[in-house]
Amino acid sequence: MARGITQNQVDEAAGAILSAGENPTVEKVRAQLGTGSPNTITRMLDAWRSQLGSRLRQLSALPEVPDAVGQAMIEIWRLAVDHAERVLDERFANERSTLEIAQTRLTQEREGWVARLEAAEVTVARTQAAKDLAEHACATLDGQLQDSHALRADLVQQRDRLQDRCDQQAEEIGALRSQIEEVQTIRRSEHERQDAHIRAIEDRSHAEVDRARQDAKQWQQRFESLERAHRDAVVALQRRHELIDEQVRRLEQEAARQSGQVQGLEKALLEAHAAAKTKRLPVPPGKRAKPIKASVRPSEPKKRTRQR
Repeated sequence: MARGITQNQVDEAAGAILSAGENPTVEKVRAQLGTGSPNTITRMLDAWRSQLGSRLRQLSALPEVPDAVGQAMIEIWRLAVDHAERVLDERFANERSTLEIAQTRLTQEREGWVARLEAAEVTVARTQAAKDLAEHACATLDGQLQDSHALRADLVQQRDRLQDRCDQQAEEIGALRSQIEEVQTIRRSEHERQDAHIRAIEDRSHAEVDRARQDAKQWQQRFESLERAHRDAVVALQRRHELIDEQVRRLEQEAARQSGQVQGLEKALLEAHAAAKTKRLPVPPGKRAKPIKASVRPSEPKKRTRQR
């Protein structure tokens, strides 16, 4: 109510409406006053009607009012009261029907909200189950990724050990070459000495030359054998290195694929959460469901730096 109204204002408005030959109703009195609550106006109209009969009787009891006029006024009042009661009964019946329709509609809406709430709870439960499954899959993939990193580290260690062995063998081959060069130097000096001595002892020089040639041949054969062994070792090491590199590449591809699966599962989980939030509708007052605590979203596993 914008501002308060008094009983006198309602009485004057009802009297003015009655003087105009119309039945004073709540709507007409409110239109006449321009304000007022329907409940307040109804209560004040009832008070005005209860006092109207006594006022009419007082008017009919006045000596200057003829009996016929008083009786006519009383009859008019009775007719007005009957008409007002019929109008009020019709209005009350209409309002009661409207209220019943509104109550039925509210009941249907409440049932619809309850059904939607149950569907939302089922969706939330399914989303929670999908989230748990995704978390389990992420944990499994994380374990597999850690195993692949451990296997890769082991392969790198094996490669380093093979490289060390290759380097050691290369050093040994270098030492053998140095020895061969020293032997060749000694052989050359011996050969020169034998050439100088051969002029004195022809037969002995020939024997010494033959023996020196045989020794040189043996050293040459040994050197060639060592060269072949070195080449074979280098080829074997290169092949093993290629196999190890191929295994490392396959493991890195598998880790990348598993990382893509993890990201896909996390994206599906986020979409499921978003769908659950969009499907959650407001609940009518008094029927609010208990809030469902959302599980804390697991932090994204740190990406491990791949090492070759």
